[in-house]
Amino acid sequence: VQLQASGGGLVQAGGSLRLSCAASGRTFRGHAVAWFRQAPGRDRDFVAAIDRTGGGIYYADSVKGRFTVSRDNARTTVYLQMNNLRPEDTAVYYCTAGPSVINSNLASPTAYAYWGQGTQVTVSS
Repeated sequence: VQLQASGGGLVQAGGSLRLSCAASGRTFRGHAVAWFRQAPGRDRDFVAAIDRTGGGIYYADSVKGRFTVSRDNARTTVYLQMNNLRPEDTAVYYCTAGPSVINSNLASPTAYAYWGQGTQVTVSS
């Protein structure tokens, strides 16, 4: 599976962005999908995930109520709608997918098999 992330950019605090992650080679069927982010000098942090069944959605506490992760019906694209952005949201955002990720490992980057190239999100104050 190849993943292509897009939609990043520069936005003022309080603004919104929508990230997309398109899969090629296969669909996301049977895969957990997630977004992580990495700021300079920091570890890659969990942002949001949809479990393998598609029925469970999980968020990091820092983005709850502001970010929404979703997947299209064809299961080829995953989205991250980001509202009320803050300067601390500035990071490179990565999409990822994996066929063997159990729910207790959804927030662990090492649990995923496939990664996109990342898209930069910069929030100015």
